[in-house]
Amino acid sequence: MAKIIVVGSSSIDLVVTSSKRPGAGETVLGESFKTVPGGKGANQAVAAARLGADVTMIGRVGDDHYADIILNNFKANHVSIDHVEPVTHMESGTAHIVLAEGDNSIVVVKAANNEVTPAYIDQSLSAFDGADMVMIQQEIPEETVVHVSRLCKKQGIPLLLNPAPARPVPEELIENAAYLTPNEHEVTVLFSDLSVSEALRKYPNKLFITEGSRGVRYFDGEKEVLVPSYKVEAVDTTGAGDTFNAAFAVALAEGKPIYDSVRFANRAASLSVTKFGAQGGMPYREEVEAQL
Repeated sequence: MAKIIVVGSSSIDLVVTSSKRPGAGETVLGESFKTVPGGKGANQAVAAARLGADVTMIGRVGDDHYADIILNNFKANHVSIDHVEPVTHMESGTAHIVLAEGDNSIVVVKAANNEVTPAYIDQSLSAFDGADMVMIQQEIPEETVVHVSRLCKKQGIPLLLNPAPARPVPEELIENAAYLTPNEHEVTVLFSDLSVSEALRKYPNKLFITEGSRGVRYFDGEKEVLVPSYKVEAVDTTGAGDTFNAAFAVALAEGKPIYDSVRFANRAASLSVTKFGAQGGMPYREEVEAQL
């Protein structure tokens, strides 16, 4: 069983479904509203646990009823919360999601996730002992992401950086990460001075660009490789990227070759979009293997 540490955000997703996405100044009628656990860090932790990893979450929640939902959800999915502490002076993070026209639009309010600081990480150093992989995203402060990357480099732990939401990052962070998994938009923010092909060649077997329905592209040292996605009828694409990242991390931590790891992750991500909710559709290990 791979030991994976996830450093990142936990939140509650407030999800509205509508047949039409509102434009600026426009009001439209929605079809449904649901409240479900989310946050990129939490999503990836839950997905990795469902796929068979021993997962520890490092994060923060607020002092509100949302915190109870978040923590109980971790427990239900067998994610360790020994390093998820409440912040008494603010609310839990939230994501406000509109599902319309076959895709999603999201506004994230970080709130307690801003309290995942470098000092907080230093209080949780024991969690990193024996880790096979650390996963991190960008819904927490940038200085924390850099701090964790230095820690992983020092301890020789592979770091998978999912650079979402998109923002420019220090070169040091890119160098410290073992794996980078931007989507098509995020890669242009990360490498604004390079073409996609130039970026891939600069970071062979390190940069993996998720291209939605087309699949995942990387450079294997000799050529560009596109690992195709699986065709499914999408119900809700929220959390598909988080499922991909978790599955990719689990496969790599278990020692699978890169191509096979991407293929495993693509299959998991494709299954995740067939059900509602970022975490609701995240598959279990046996489901993925049955489809492979």
